[in-house]
Amino acid sequence: MQTLLIDAARARPQARFCVAGPLYPADIEWPANVERIEHVPPAEHARFYGQSRLTLNVTREDMRRLGHSPSVRIFEAAACGAAILSDDWRGLSEILEAPREILIGARTADTLAALDLSDAMLHAIGAAARTRILASHTATIRADCLLSLTRKVLAPQRAGAEAGA
Repeated sequence: MQTLLIDAARARPQARFCVAGPLYPADIEWPANVERIEHVPPAEHARFYGQSRLTLNVTREDMRRLGHSPSVRIFEAAACGAAILSDDWRGLSEILEAPREILIGARTADTLAALDLSDAMLHAIGAAARTRILASHTATIRADCLLSLTRKVLAPQRAGAEAGA
């Protein structure tokens, strides 16, 4: 958060930034150009993402250690067609392909470079992310995948049990 947002906001005092969510430490000194919103109701998420030129996803450390456990917000933002800048974590490339569908950042310079992209480029990245999420990561598609994998694992066990009966 410090590197990808706060330092970037300080480097671009003329730009406007917004941070939404209740889980940020109370002692963070937000720059004057960062608006804080404590809570965005779920019914307003699509509008919130739609109004954002670029959405930042910062993964909590406990989730990063686990890998392959993205926040639901990354799926939600991508489904809304938001251009996303995210920190990197194990498994992210299996969900969205950088830099076509998501931007990856580790330093303040990465955020600043993303902000310097044209609106058309950011729109294209957001549109590609939306296409990928809707084609590969909806709840129905993921449930079908889980069922298919479960059947593959259980099929040899059933065959063995039937042969021994």
